[in-house]
Amino acid sequence: MTQPLQQTSATFVGMPKFPEAARKELANAQQRKNLRHATHTIRTKRGNVVREVDEWEALRVAGAEAKDEALTHLGDYLEQLEASLTANGAVVHWARDAEEANRIVLDIVRSKEVDEVVKVKSMVTQEIELNEALEAAGINAWETDLAELIVQLGHDRPSHILVPAIHRNRSEIREIFLREMGQVGRPAPADLTDDPPRLAEAARLHLREKFLRAKVGISGANFAVADTGTLVVVESEGNGRMCLTLPETLISVVGIEKVLPTWEDLGTMLQLLPRSSTGERMNPYTTMWTGVHDGDGPQEVHVVLLDNGRSHVLADRLGRQALRCIRCSACLNVCPVYERTGGHAYGSVYPGPIGAVLNPQLRGTSSAIDKSLPYASSLCGACFDACPVRINIPELLVELRGKVVEEAGRTPESAAMKAAAWVLSDPRRLGAAQRAATTAGRLTGGKPLRSVPGLGAWSNARDVPSPPKESFRQWWARERGKGEGR
Repeated sequence: MTQPLQQTSATFVGMPKFPEAARKELANAQQRKNLRHATHTIRTKRGNVVREVDEWEALRVAGAEAKDEALTHLGDYLEQLEASLTANGAVVHWARDAEEANRIVLDIVRSKEVDEVVKVKSMVTQEIELNEALEAAGINAWETDLAELIVQLGHDRPSHILVPAIHRNRSEIREIFLREMGQVGRPAPADLTDDPPRLAEAARLHLREKFLRAKVGISGANFAVADTGTLVVVESEGNGRMCLTLPETLISVVGIEKVLPTWEDLGTMLQLLPRSSTGERMNPYTTMWTGVHDGDGPQEVHVVLLDNGRSHVLADRLGRQALRCIRCSACLNVCPVYERTGGHAYGSVYPGPIGAVLNPQLRGTSSAIDKSLPYASSLCGACFDACPVRINIPELLVELRGKVVEEAGRTPESAAMKAAAWVLSDPRRLGAAQRAATTAGRLTGGKPLRSVPGLGAWSNARDVPSPPKESFRQWWARERGKGEGR
């Protein structure tokens, strides 16, 4: 499977060279084994709990409709969310882009005169590279999610939306803990094994002191309910709840597409998300907060509502459906490309099929990575079938491929397509081309062509069928005794 995957993606019309990162990931046999095991395990769990819901398709439709309602009237619901949050004592900030969002967060953290923060797992803070901005300002940002901690200590990058360290096995995690924990806090026990409970214990002891002394916590949000001003984080470990309740100050960075109109809509999402993400009926921890509450939780709450390209996506009536995404990662777990290459091969914060459509819309297709993302898919449609909010990812991928081709201008492939259109638009030209092809077929003796000039890597990776020795027109003339006609 490796060779075709390496070659095919580089040869669609207008597509740039297949990213070198993908080739490296494919060559890592251990990582491919880790990915396959993990994605298939989650996929099986998801299938079991989804089958328990008699009206699963109706639930998917309800989820899609709730998100579409919010996106169609996004300005109104965001203003309602701001009013609800403010009424409950929160301070709302608006950020046009990553730079502005990072500046807002840095100003708040500096005002508290601290040199460290604890963080809840958050894709949006990775999107804006908040950790890097904090580090540049001399502030340590401690990831508290177990998988994010593994990635941080391993000086690595996340490879999965839900399970950032999915590409690591437990032996690799043990080595990371033994090597790195002592450098940034409490060291791992010298007799640490790769038994999962022991690894979790080592992480818990390492993080506990950070939870207890932290003055500032930073989070994202899975959902933001407009009519109540409630922010929601769902998780499996409880670290998020520690970050959301222990620090005196809480800063939540929230993409503007996370808003839901009503509490009833949240009920729908809390049925869809756990089943689609971790294969559970309900998340072990669902934490909700609505501003500031006397004596309970943080006494200062800041909410940064982030655009960072989302308004641009919203303006595209077809592309806006990508903003429905609830970050469940179901599309990653069923994708035949992702399970072989992993998230690192995509070269973007949001990996997998959803990242292949979301990143080029948020960032444009000017970079080589963003040009290649729409082609990082087999277009098999499994991602649409798995998506709990019915995002038609294959449709968006095809649309984005068209945009990449248009932006590329005249290429050898586009010239070939124009030549084909010229031949096929006239019966006489088509007949002449068929006669030439059948002559070539007789000359090759019907054997496959190993290499075809002009087709480059495409023909190097696969055999090209030999042209037939006789066309249909020629067969008709021979059998019926008439001219080839028109």
